[in-house]
Amino acid sequence: MDASRRPLRALTIAIASLAVALAACTAGTAPTSEPTVAPTATIAATVAPTAPPDPTAEADFPLSLTDDEGTTVDIAAEPQRIVSLTPATTEILFAIGAGERVVATTDFDDYPPEAVDLPDVASFTAVDVEKIIGLEADLVIAGGNNFNDPEAIGRLRSLGVPVVVTYAPDIDGVLHDIDLVGTAVGLADAAGDLRAAMQAEFDQVGAATAGLDRPRVFYELDATSEIYTAADDSFIEQMIELAGGDPITTGSPTSFSISLERLIDADPELILLGDAAYGVTADLVKARPGWGVMSAVREDRIVAVDDIVITRPGPRLVEGLRQLAGAIHPGVALPSLEPVP
Repeated sequence: MDASRRPLRALTIAIASLAVALAACTAGTAPTSEPTVAPTATIAATVAPTAPPDPTAEADFPLSLTDDEGTTVDIAAEPQRIVSLTPATTEILFAIGAGERVVATTDFDDYPPEAVDLPDVASFTAVDVEKIIGLEADLVIAGGNNFNDPEAIGRLRSLGVPVVVTYAPDIDGVLHDIDLVGTAVGLADAAGDLRAAMQAEFDQVGAATAGLDRPRVFYELDATSEIYTAADDSFIEQMIELAGGDPITTGSPTSFSISLERLIDADPELILLGDAAYGVTADLVKARPGWGVMSAVREDRIVAVDDIVITRPGPRLVEGLRQLAGAIHPGVALPSLEPVP
């Protein structure tokens, strides 16, 4: 693997691990769609049971809202100088029309293009509190469960900067966070439109794959030292199920690492290379010791996919789901993708 790519690959695995940890931490407090037992059509129909925030908040400042960590956040006026500390939140802000108010992001934000050249105030390991204060931010949207440093979040709040913490352990959480961000920035109606458009796409993909055979799918996050794939009850598992596959998971809800022995026993019929952007190819997979006995390798069913749109919990998740469906079921008839509002 290209050394310059390693931090990004580590970031992807960390995001995936974050989703699993959050799913475990919020058990009993947040709705889930239980993808391991529900058929695809049921997942599509129940993927967004959480009621959206009251749209009247769009014109109602000051407001108080509760973020994904259960913290009450007071926002005095419609934010005009917003700092985003996760790539997914950045994409949400631009998608709902708040992009012109975003004054800073992280050094791993790569979409949309307008966000790339904004000042960086966070890396994978640190948040620059002083720089955020210097930018006169009136709202910070951060990632929870240690995605962003909790100590930095606490310092910002102690200095009077409202911080809304988001995380999405599953598809329902993604849709909820779109509403949460929209309410926080005064664009609840636009967020509701985005949520509705995404929900319609999830429903359509679920309906398109509901009656198809479900091949055993191994999604490779990384295999540089250990083999990483979907954990039990994870966000990635849910995406594969919704796209019409039978996901091979690690056997644990808290670990994304799978042994080669377990993978061989599961015998994937399809291998999806989420790490293709980091130089991994089908030929490299075929050359790995022990992998040649798997059905996917013997039948040359190894497909590169765009890991970012599949695992980043933001507006482009519908693109990732459609890509998964097309990779799992080549030629599947999917309705035309409607433009994101």
